[in-house]
Amino acid sequence: MNQCNSVNKLLNALKEDTKLERNTYSNYIAFHGIGNAFNKRWLGNIVPSDLLRLSLKDAVEIIVTLSEGGVFYDIFPDNMQTPNYGDNWGRCANYIEINDRAIAYMSDGCTCKGILSCIKLLPAIPPSAKSFANCIILSQIWQNIYGDAYVKGAFEENSIYGLRLNTSYSDNIIDYSIVDKISPEEQLKAFVDLAHFRGIKAGFRHVISADQMKVAKINGEDVTFDWGNPEHVELYINECVKLMKLGFECMFIDSAKHIGGYDMENYTGVGALPEYGQMQYILYEIRKRSGKTNISFVGEKSTDDFQRYINMGLNAGTDFITGDNFEAVKNLSEQLKYSRVYAPGVEISNDNNEGGLSYEQKLNRINTGLFGYILASDKLPSFMQMDDIFPLRQDTNTHHLMMTNPSYSTDNSALSHWENLFAKDDGREYNKRVGELFAYALEK
Repeated sequence: MNQCNSVNKLLNALKEDTKLERNTYSNYIAFHGIGNAFNKRWLGNIVPSDLLRLSLKDAVEIIVTLSEGGVFYDIFPDNMQTPNYGDNWGRCANYIEINDRAIAYMSDGCTCKGILSCIKLLPAIPPSAKSFANCIILSQIWQNIYGDAYVKGAFEENSIYGLRLNTSYSDNIIDYSIVDKISPEEQLKAFVDLAHFRGIKAGFRHVISADQMKVAKINGEDVTFDWGNPEHVELYINECVKLMKLGFECMFIDSAKHIGGYDMENYTGVGALPEYGQMQYILYEIRKRSGKTNISFVGEKSTDDFQRYINMGLNAGTDFITGDNFEAVKNLSEQLKYSRVYAPGVEISNDNNEGGLSYEQKLNRINTGLFGYILASDKLPSFMQMDDIFPLRQDTNTHHLMMTNPSYSTDNSALSHWENLFAKDDGREYNKRVGELFAYALEK
């Protein structure tokens, strides 16, 4: 085995041995899929701090211990491939957005190493089902423009919805203390490879509102992104292509509904959007230049004029129907079963969620999203947030954590932040119930 694939390189950079040992405790407590999915395993009945407190090597050993094929690799294997659900896998997938900044390492007023936290959380994400994939969407990849790498007050703006291109990846996400040993790109690739080993696909969120994007200049101040500037458009495409070549295979496009000036009275972003034909070109070029035909492009609120989004190149759109009404979702699935490239999605919750959903309502929506069909091959995509799998503490919510970057630590330690960011005993019980729903969905 190659000691220098991205996972082994990351372990070496952290001064960990690449020789892995089976994690017998995780092997004992793991949830199993029901029936034919018995070999699909993950850790349920947890709160995130159970995993986030571990070393990265501990997390990798748990991931390898939970191998679906039952083979234990004492050194992480080379050449990981994405689980194969065909080119249009995104049309049926379950999308789970993880706020990698919120679970990053927070200490002494700084935020960093979010991608390492995402790796540690992977064992608790259910693997993909027989007929449809699970896909993690990372909330942040690039630097933001409101104070990247800094913890701020609970009501001080530090929005993920503003980003800088033409520079490296976010200080919130990358472990820059080890970039002399492993590059930011290789750190991201290590996450993707481990997700693929888990049978999970990986994607990222991207904004398209021009005034929410900056282009970094080597000499001089950043400039505002301009969709009318061919150099900026090329930069946008190539930044996305770089991530796709690292193994990402999904892009969630913020405000996609409004591309080309559509329904602008409900547009809440800031700045100009790409023209319709321009976005068609951009998505085509991302697929072409990356050499990947299996990319899933997901459009926020892109769900009323289906043909418009099919022709744009999207595979799924959010915010068309919630999971509150099982029969309505089941009927919509039946109506759209012949649409094999694109489908609107079942929303459990979205990034604008400000709380207020009870545990029972969320569980009902997840149940609908996982089972609202006659045939599993006709399933509609579903959209969840981190809070839908791992409930947040009562005085915060998904949108608040997208807009701000507070620490909830009581002693200035990263561990205390992780312990206090999420609900505790009730969150653990809720996570167990989510796991029970996925257990039955995985053989579909």
